[in-house]
Amino acid sequence: MIEREGGRPDMGNVDAVTRAVLTASRVLVGVSARSLAAAEDKATLPQFRLLVVLSVHGATNLSTLAELLGVNPSTAMRMIDRLTGAGFANRQANPGNRRETLIQLTEDGRRIVEEVTARRRKEVAAIVARMDPAQGAALVDALTAFTEAAGEPAVPSAGHDAYPLGWTEPPAL
Repeated sequence: MIEREGGRPDMGNVDAVTRAVLTASRVLVGVSARSLAAAEDKATLPQFRLLVVLSVHGATNLSTLAELLGVNPSTAMRMIDRLTGAGFANRQANPGNRRETLIQLTEDGRRIVEEVTARRRKEVAAIVARMDPAQGAALVDALTAFTEAAGEPAVPSAGHDAYPLGWTEPPAL
């Protein structure tokens, strides 16, 4: 980022970067919507986000899930109720604290995350393949810096054959 005197960022550059990210986000939202469309009768976008959070964090209590999703616990509970009713998540007593309930993915829930992620990866790969290799390398650097600034962990590389509980990195969302 270009800096002005005194270490403050050049706001013209910040605006140009912001506009570019917003434009790219329209593309990514479209990719996300299309990749989720096949599973839409199974899970809404917010419900899918909850499934992804569970795939990343493993068995998680309600309060932590609500915090990770940025929603209040009652909203998270309604989503969990729908997902457990559909067979995509289940509840179990925390072995370390029997008063606490943990929510975790079922195999069907894990399968939805894998399928949607695979469709998303395929479409993004097709877009990236149309880019000049030097632009692709610059994009990797720029997006890595962007996601690090946002505190978002990296997506695992292609060919990762499963989404086991306890991952420290999420599948693409």
